[in-house]
Amino acid sequence: MNRSTRILGLNIRGESLEFGQFHHSLLNGVLRICYENGYRLLVNALPPAYLSQVENISSDPVDGEILLDPIESDVRIEERLRSGMPIVIIGRPPQPFEAQVSYVDNDNVGMAAQVTSYLIGLGHKEILFLNAPASRTVSEDRSAGYKDAFKHAGLAFKPGLVLHKPLKGESAHAFGYEAAIAMLTDSPEITAVIADTDMMALGVYKAAEQLGLRIPEQLSVFAFSDDTVLSPELSPPLTGVRLHADQLGIEALRLLLEQLNAEQKNPKRVLVPTELTIRGSCAAPGARENA
Repeated sequence: MNRSTRILGLNIRGESLEFGQFHHSLLNGVLRICYENGYRLLVNALPPAYLSQVENISSDPVDGEILLDPIESDVRIEERLRSGMPIVIIGRPPQPFEAQVSYVDNDNVGMAAQVTSYLIGLGHKEILFLNAPASRTVSEDRSAGYKDAFKHAGLAFKPGLVLHKPLKGESAHAFGYEAAIAMLTDSPEITAVIADTDMMALGVYKAAEQLGLRIPEQLSVFAFSDDTVLSPELSPPLTGVRLHADQLGIEALRLLLEQLNAEQKNPKRVLVPTELTIRGSCAAPGARENA
């Protein structure tokens, strides 16, 4: 049981697998530290039905594992704690486990509040938030930050302006497009959109073009994005937040190695700073000709 395989695991929820630049950057960070320390990496994207079987978990040939995209009632965490496998979470663990496991994250509450406050400061009051799936802890944290910004500004928080991408089914691009078409048509008072990813924002760009809305003159668009390739290439270039996903991966792997080498495994939390990147997709709200 104690024999080392020199293999570490990266576990991604199979039902939500949609690789973007964030995941590629994160994987690069993990692989870099694996290489420097002589470990191989096993990427595990098996379906939930398999992951719920403890006997399969105990037979995984890994010394420890990084779990990505935690959700409320995440059975992966409970089962690995029960089996004694060393784990690190990328993202905030659900409340029952937050004090029991090490994790790496951005300050998603503070970041979402900063982004929303930035748009409010430009003059926007009706801001559509296309968020991650509701079951993910990152979605809960970003919703809290969005709400806090409105409260701090003395503006009414409107729950109907927060929409969550389904965990399964349509892509981020399709969700961004369809949600933007519906909301911008039904609620022409909306002057800004915050998108969970750059691909979701790309769907919003497509919707704005179809509706004849100019970005940023008539609609501001913002994304939580680590895509330094796609964002500047959009027209206008997409304003966003760099999450430094590579550093999330680096810090998670370092924490996991620390656990493997420590007799006393004390849970730790590491927050990776974010960076607001102003480009050309946000401006003060302008009038819509057809409003």
